[in-house]
Amino acid sequence: MTQKVIHPMVKMQRQVRSLVNSNILKPTDSIWKIAFLYGDEWSHWKQELQDFEFSMQDPVSELLAVENWEDD
Repeated sequence: MTQKVIHPMVKMQRQVRSLVNSNILKPTDSIWKIAFLYGDEWSHWKQELQDFEFSMQDPVSELLAVENWEDD
């Protein structure tokens, strides 16, 4: 039996989608608003997002649109 490891960005994406579904965030909000939710962990997540070529001004909807989080 093999277990598939979920990419950490998939988990983050699910959390953000849940916040959008709960109307805490809007799809048009900038990604930087997520910083308030991650607190001390934000510097790590910000770097991860930048590694995937996201800008902190990009809308949350762009983060939610990613279908595959493969590292190159």
